Amino acid sequence: MAQPHAVIIGGGVGGFTAAVALHDRGWAVTVCEPSTSPGAVDTGLGILPNGLRVLRALGVGEAFHAAAAWPPTVELRRADGRVLLRLEQERLTRRYGAAVAVVSRSALLRLLAARLPAGAIHVGVTVTELHVGDIHQRAHVRTTAGDLAADLVVAADGVHSRMRALLFPRHPEPTYAGFTTWRFLTPAPVHAVPAGETWGSGASFGVLPLPDGRAYCYATATAPAGQRSADERAELLRLFGSWHDPIPALVRAVPAQAVVRADAWVADDPLPAYHSGRVALVGDAAHAAPPNLDLGVCLAMEDAVVLAHRASGSAAYLPTALTSYTDDRIQRTSRVVQRVAQFAEMARTASPALVRFRDAGIRAVGAFAAHQVAQRYLDSLVEWEPPRQSALL
Repeated sequence: MAQPHAVIIGGGVGGFTAAVALHDRGWAVTVCEPSTSPGAVDTGLGILPNGLRVLRALGVGEAFHAAAAWPPTVELRRADGRVLLRLEQERLTRRYGAAVAVVSRSALLRLLAARLPAGAIHVGVTVTELHVGDIHQRAHVRTTAGDLAADLVVAADGVHSRMRALLFPRHPEPTYAGFTTWRFLTPAPVHAVPAGETWGSGASFGVLPLPDGRAYCYATATAPAGQRSADERAELLRLFGSWHDPIPALVRAVPAQAVVRADAWVADDPLPAYHSGRVALVGDAAHAAPPNLDLGVCLAMEDAVVLAHRASGSAAYLPTALTSYTDDRIQRTSRVVQRVAQFAEMARTASPALVRFRDAGIRAVGAFAAHQVAQRYLDSLVEWEPPRQSALL
């Protein structure tokens, strides 16, 4: 029997995870990434327990553990630095089998790429045309580097996915979530940086230490869609320059060109399916989520291993297998996206009265039942296990 072939559109975390999971199940894989220098400006990722389970299932758990930081506590603060809530990672580990890990995006992509055969990743290659195929015909992918036949096409091309628009041209696009985001990695700070997030009025700022001494920083603020500044670092200083230490110093330490700004989007209207013909959507291409808690990245990793699990039978029956993939994923992802959107709304509350009410409520929770409340919230988000099959585990 000929080896089945999968073409993955998009060289991000979801696309690479899908490539590794399919390769482990005997597929030949071709990753098409349009950028000639993906990850040229690096950022960070917080990986929650559900994402960590995917990495362990793919056999990169130990390597990831060495490449990531594991902060012992995570704090939620006010803009003046007052701690509202503190969570101990050890208690989360006892409940979920893993804690929150912090890694640079480039390091995670390198770990996944190392699991792929030489020549599998093609940068600077854009997909220009796609015929989705069906139960009788393979899919056909036209790219700037030539044409490819595929038993499976994985569309991991992000929130503004061209492939999603092709498959579901009448479906509404993701909706602007009402805020923009900044991400950057700083040089090593002068002193230890506590892990956590600070909430103000209509804005937030997160700091997570990396194992090499740098800090991964991210920020959000309410703003019109598409708005950009000539100097994004200067914009961050305007918004956060008066917040508690070390936030202003961390912003000043980063080169202006190293700040990545992107608007936040959410799939308010879930797709009717995550597949059509021999094409499957993963990650934000299927179910765009605001970046809070980095759950969108973890959902993309979940999608990838479930897709590989469902596609592990005969390629001839793949369209039927993709129906099972949709059935497996659409309810969970829709529920998580909704909860993350609600969390984002709470974090960016701008009304002074609501901010005071929010902060007082969080302080009360932090004083009496921080871990119990956090665990109840996290249970529905991270209590998920990869499909159990010997070929994957």
